[in-house]
Amino acid sequence: MNKDGIRYPAIDQLVTRTKSKYRLVLGAAIRARQISEGDKPLINDPKSEKGIGIALEEIYANKLEIK
Repeated sequence: MNKDGIRYPAIDQLVTRTKSKYRLVLGAAIRARQISEGDKPLINDPKSEKGIGIALEEIYANKLEIK
């Protein structure tokens, strides 16, 4: 697994969680901003150090629902 959050989780796996690339990008961006402003991650021991990577990991772990 790559710690930069770019290759994990894979985009194909993430799109199955949101049903739309647009929703995925928008939801991840909003959540990444929340994390950068101080929100704690919803997952234990994230593999990524960056907010966007953590947000994508949360979506993949079904800890964050994008509507």
